[in-house]
Amino acid sequence: MGTLLPLGVAGAEAAFSGLDWGVLALFALALIGIIVWVSMQKEESSDDYFLAGRGAGWLAIGASIFASNIGSEHLIGLAGAGASSGMAMAHWEIQGWMILILGWAFVPFYSRSMVLTMPEFLEKRYNPESRTILSLISLISYVLTKVAVTVYAGGLVFQQVFGIEKLWGIDFFWISAIGLVIITAVYTVLGGMKSVLYTSVLQTPILLLGSLIIVVLGLKALGGWGEMMNVVRATPVNDFGDSMGNLIRSNSDKDFPWFGVLVGSSVIGFWYWCTDQFIVQRVLSGRDEQQARRGAIFGAFLKLTPVFLFLIPGMIAFAMSTKGIEINGTVYVLPEPDAAFPSLVAKLLPAGVKGLVVCGILAALMSSLASLFNSSAMLFTIDFYQKLKPQASQHHLVFVGRIATVVIVILGILWIPIMKSIGNVLYTYLQDVQSVLAPGIAAAFLLGVLWKRTSAKGGMWGLLSGMIIGLTRLGAKVYYTTAGVDAGDSWFKAAFFDWNWLFFSGAMLVVCMVVVVIVSLCTAAPDEDKIRGLVFGTETPEQRAATRSSWNNWDLLWTGLILAFTVAFYWYFW
Repeated sequence: MGTLLPLGVAGAEAAFSGLDWGVLALFALALIGIIVWVSMQKEESSDDYFLAGRGAGWLAIGASIFASNIGSEHLIGLAGAGASSGMAMAHWEIQGWMILILGWAFVPFYSRSMVLTMPEFLEKRYNPESRTILSLISLISYVLTKVAVTVYAGGLVFQQVFGIEKLWGIDFFWISAIGLVIITAVYTVLGGMKSVLYTSVLQTPILLLGSLIIVVLGLKALGGWGEMMNVVRATPVNDFGDSMGNLIRSNSDKDFPWFGVLVGSSVIGFWYWCTDQFIVQRVLSGRDEQQARRGAIFGAFLKLTPVFLFLIPGMIAFAMSTKGIEINGTVYVLPEPDAAFPSLVAKLLPAGVKGLVVCGILAALMSSLASLFNSSAMLFTIDFYQKLKPQASQHHLVFVGRIATVVIVILGILWIPIMKSIGNVLYTYLQDVQSVLAPGIAAAFLLGVLWKRTSAKGGMWGLLSGMIIGLTRLGAKVYYTTAGVDAGDSWFKAAFFDWNWLFFSGAMLVVCMVVVVIVSLCTAAPDEDKIRGLVFGTETPEQRAATRSSWNNWDLLWTGLILAFTVAFYWYFW
């Protein structure tokens, strides 16, 4: 879903030209125009501010899902993964097909519940305690991981692309990071969800086009797709016959065992695409069930591209460096894996096009941050503040949401120095954090929607057990990595530290689901009227008819094409 960059990524070697600055200026003017137009629209309620008045169409929803997911850490981190381990990280990107599960299976329940947040949905399905637990987990994870990592990645990327170490005696990393955060926060605060949705429509094609140019020029310089695949397939990654070109690797591989990858990436994928406020908020803004579903289908279609647009450039850079390809009279050398994308930008792109690609990086950063700010502010306002002050007016809630956005921005920036000081420990922590956040939440939503016998206490204890086990795993990871002493062997270390994180995530899901089932069977069943329309098998005839009328054969066709492409992808890179 995103990768933290190691410190010291090598910088780009070519400075911005006047034409590049001109392209960047045109992009800024277009962005300002959209923001001004959006800010002039009246926002009378929290629905208007947080969900664009629930009036978004499928195009804006799908573009927002994609642009919110793709950040500057994808451009650098995913390309770096391609340069270092080949196709291994492609699993997490190709799992985007699970957006279809959101559109087809969960959108009907989310839409008819008329909730603003995922924690609010859990309150309707379970109890207020479940809502509070999920809101707290989500807010902490947003501030300490998503906001901070995206800001950190963005600041580092721009420092390298512009080739500036210091400006006015200040580290340019901080100038670019804080400057971009402030700009993004301003348009998020002013425009709310509408600014996120409509700027995504501008940003997404620019991001895709810029990355596509890198892929085309890189393959041309290398000698074509076949040359790249020959190099990576000739590069072993373990002692079991697997190469950088293999998506499926031996189950004895210490990092990416095939069964662990399929299970772990599925758990994380379901949690992220079907239950995370950060993504689901996009479909909640749809004007009706049809537009929400089609937006999810369009988002799944766009999500097929990151492997080729962001991971493949890393493999191209690795192959070019391995073969010693000359560019403009200089042999290309990859300084380190995470330098793959910025070094290709510096070496391959002509004036003007380089500015366009930087616009794509800027678009990715701003879109991800805007979505984070809006989703975090919404969670705080709706799930905490409104519960404390239920009589607050809609105008007041919008105001509180804007203040919450500012606070979240500040907290995210304050966390960056801590991230930088922890370094590689935090990198390992961030790889694990989604795998231990996902299982408890996934179990609560999955059984809550599929099994009407799931009780309020069953769902709540499923969430709690996931949080306790996950925090224990994270604590063990930090302790055993930083203890600096021989901790010795124990069952605790073997289970919570040594065990492959992918297998651990899958086992966590099983444990959390068992907890939900046992507690549910030992406690009172939920009232049928309370869960009507929120669980499979409880819909009214009118609700079933409304859902059936919201899709047609075109929706089925595009869904089938996306699934077919996913299968073909696994077959080709097997």
